Amino acid sequence: MKFKNVLIVVEDIEKSKKFYKDLFGLEVILDNDGNVILTEGLVLQDKKVWENFLGKEIVFENNATELYFEERNIEAFAEKLESFQPPIRYVNRLMQHAWGQKVIRFYDLDGNLIEVGTPM
Repeated sequence: MKFKNVLIVVEDIEKSKKFYKDLFGLEVILDNDGNVILTEGLVLQDKKVWENFLGKEIVFENNATELYFEERNIEAFAEKLESFQPPIRYVNRLMQHAWGQKVIRFYDLDGNLIEVGTPM
């Protein structure tokens, strides 16, 4: 068995595609009517499509999962976040853990938690 992707639910596929392209450089591999596969294994699923699959209401910003990215030049990335539009909603701005890793945590447009850290 091989793990393939991580799927997150989003309210607006087009805005989310732009967010992940502009911020992380992710490109669309497949765009299939409410289901978009991006490079690096991230899948965006339209909220309405996902609600139909589950038969349940979607709860955004639940803080139960996190997308994790690594960035060597995290100071430059932190500067990029400061001028990003729409404005970023931070959990924490650039900080350094006791073990030396620098990280930033914030939410995407739909409240999916993202962490960007320096490689360990």
